[in-house]
Amino acid sequence: MLICTLFFVSSEIKCYSNTFVCSEPRNKVTVVLGAQWGDEGKGKVVDLLAMDADLVCRCQGGNNAGHTVVVDSVEYDFHLLPSGVLNKKAVSFIGNGVVIHLPGLFEEYLQQQKNRLERLKISDRAHIVFNFHQAVDGIQEQQRQLQAGKNLGTTKKGIGPAYSSKAARNGLRVCDLVSDFTVFEEKFRVLAEHFLTMYPNLNVDIDNELQQLKEYAERLRPLVTDGVYFMHKALTGPSKKILVEGANAALLDIDFGTYPFVTSSNCTVGGVCTGLGVPPSYVGRVYGVVKAYTTRVGVGAFPTEQDNEVGNLLQSRGREFGVTTDRQRRCGWLDLILVRYAHMVNGFTAIALTKLDILDTLSEIKVGVAYSVDDEPLPSFPANMDVLTRVSVKYETLPGWCCSTEDVRCFEELPPQAQSYIRFIEDFLQVPVKWVGVGKSRESMIKLF
Repeated sequence: MLICTLFFVSSEIKCYSNTFVCSEPRNKVTVVLGAQWGDEGKGKVVDLLAMDADLVCRCQGGNNAGHTVVVDSVEYDFHLLPSGVLNKKAVSFIGNGVVIHLPGLFEEYLQQQKNRLERLKISDRAHIVFNFHQAVDGIQEQQRQLQAGKNLGTTKKGIGPAYSSKAARNGLRVCDLVSDFTVFEEKFRVLAEHFLTMYPNLNVDIDNELQQLKEYAERLRPLVTDGVYFMHKALTGPSKKILVEGANAALLDIDFGTYPFVTSSNCTVGGVCTGLGVPPSYVGRVYGVVKAYTTRVGVGAFPTEQDNEVGNLLQSRGREFGVTTDRQRRCGWLDLILVRYAHMVNGFTAIALTKLDILDTLSEIKVGVAYSVDDEPLPSFPANMDVLTRVSVKYETLPGWCCSTEDVRCFEELPPQAQSYIRFIEDFLQVPVKWVGVGKSRESMIKLF
């Protein structure tokens, strides 16, 4: 009698009188995900958890993401590298769900200490973003602007076209680049011609990019590994602390986000499994990162947006500019309907609430707690963006604390009104808040439990 199906021999499968019993996974991954539209401060949470991690992984997205970490008053910006690279003892891993622009990857390396290079591993199954993907991204955005009068607000980093190549099954992967370059060159020329046929005005220097790629292949080869086998060994081998850093956020997920104003990958918890080759049973704690208010870059519905003095204050105090594009972020009140929806999809173990200090000067703070359309309450977060643009938001108004929280280092020292704000969020979501951020540095993250 078989209690579980055996796909491989593992030390975790024990035999008792011809009965096989699957024991608990030895090493489960801890996941950090954005719970809004991105820019929540995930990098800071990852950096905090990565200090004692053995392996820090990036599972999806590309260099359209941007994470900022401040350590010892030095600010680090990351786009492709996991934020955990700052831990000199941890190995960083870029999984097969990531699309990699090689010039961007190596440029980012130059900004970091060179001795970190040997601690990076890259999945051989990861797809590559080429220069013509980025050019096409810009052309498509221009076309959308002309045809519909409103673009998607893409970062023009080539992420969408690269994932399109992946889905069309004519994309090229890292394993292709580091194998026989003659075969790779042939495939590359076919792919480039494909885009030239679709976009005759596309400016592509095929020979020059091939020369660059040949050089990158030599630099990349020592870093490339069989990603599935690499993760399997990490999960089933000796005890390890494994951290997964999600890029973008739940409401930008290609399937669950505010489509079409989304990214091109799965930035919810399912992307951890598909982007790294991690079985679902190996997913442990899932932490959702929530900004104490709401921001959004680019266009798209934003129910709690404050296009007024409040929004201007949040934008100014929060220094709300995109790390990747330097675009000004739109700002508004915390939307708990949106965060609750993100929790439905991800099943957060706990919340990291960031940038609470930005609310320090407000005498009262509003929180979105319900949606309605034409005076009819909506039971859930709507899929249709035409509906979302029409919703009216019901707010709960809470008292502000009108004093600085930047030097506070424990929950009990926070003003009573700030404590109440945090407890209100917990009660609404039915998820505990584990950390509260009151500044940019590592030390400004207050741990509640």
